[in-house]
Amino acid sequence: MDITDVILNDHHRQRQMFALLDNVDPNDTVRLGLVWGDLAEFLEVHAAAEEVVFYPELLKHADPDREETLDAISDHNDIREGVAQAAKHDVGTHDWWEAVGKARAANTEHMGEEEDEGLSDFRKHTSLELRHDL
Repeated sequence: MDITDVILNDHHRQRQMFALLDNVDPNDTVRLGLVWGDLAEFLEVHAAAEEVVFYPELLKHADPDREETLDAISDHNDIREGVAQAAKHDVGTHDWWEAVGKARAANTEHMGEEEDEGLSDFRKHTSLELRHDL
């Protein structure tokens, strides 16, 4: 499978998981915590995998000025900050939702930029064979 497809599939799953979080009864803090826990972990695994596998190759082939890669890593850190802030608050409280919203906004911005720029540029400058190998 092409790495850009893997990343797009992960983005779709992230959107679905945020939508699932929206559908949980706000009073069901146990379920909110479970859904958020799964989502927060998935966000970190996705970001770490991109940083180890995808971004080094993006730098080599399609981002010579490092701008896209550095911006993407900054976005990942903003997402991580929102997740960390959420962990400091009781699930379902106003402050928790604010922190979750911060992570969500950073993630939404990141996915859009990555889909429009990094993934597109990578497809244009690399072979399908390399993308499958990754």
